[in-house]
Amino acid sequence: MAANVLIVDDDPDIVELMRFYLQREGLAVVSAADGLAALEAAEQGKADLAVIDIMMPRMDGWALCQRLKTEHPDMPVLMVTAKGETGHKLKGFHLGADDYLVKPFEPLELAARVKSLLRRYRIQSQMKVQIGNVLLDKHRYVAFVEGEGEAPSPPISLPLREFDLLFKLASHPGHIFTRNDLIEQVWGADFEGDDRTVDVHIKRIRDRFAELDCRFSIETKRGLGYKLEVAE
Repeated sequence: MAANVLIVDDDPDIVELMRFYLQREGLAVVSAADGLAALEAAEQGKADLAVIDIMMPRMDGWALCQRLKTEHPDMPVLMVTAKGETGHKLKGFHLGADDYLVKPFEPLELAARVKSLLRRYRIQSQMKVQIGNVLLDKHRYVAFVEGEGEAPSPPISLPLREFDLLFKLASHPGHIFTRNDLIEQVWGADFEGDDRTVDVHIKRIRDRFAELDCRFSIETKRGLGYKLEVAE
């Protein structure tokens, strides 16, 4: 499925120029002429990335960038403006903008920057998984348990194989993995040990989270394998 790029600019000629080059790269494009319309589009889930101008009616790009980064922190924002002074760039980055392009710009550079941001955010999203009230962070190989109305717990460090095994199960909740599936995907196809090593690691993971108020469980499907379930 093509990524949805939200173009926010009150100049229809600029919008059509961007639309042409982004669609040529296989991206889907929606547009908004002001910040309020852009927020509505983002709320409806129509945007994976926003390309926004600064000078717009009703809500300018500064305010829009700040709102998007507050309400949709996983949405990359590329600011495009005629104001190229360093101060404006710094303000945009301070408000959470991920990249900055100054008018007049090369449309091919715009498309390249958009695709680069989408790749970067997809990689980042693949490095974190939320299961119930537990966040797994593959950047640091740690888990955080969030309490009701409380700050996250101190990070829980897991050995490499245990973390990778839990991360694999958590990335596909409800999916049953056989022991062979898990051996190949976590230990590698050249692993020469007993497939019962999966059972040992599953037990260790269960033991680590047994005393914590975690809203997930790893279930044994007899004769099949294992699956992770998230409590409602």
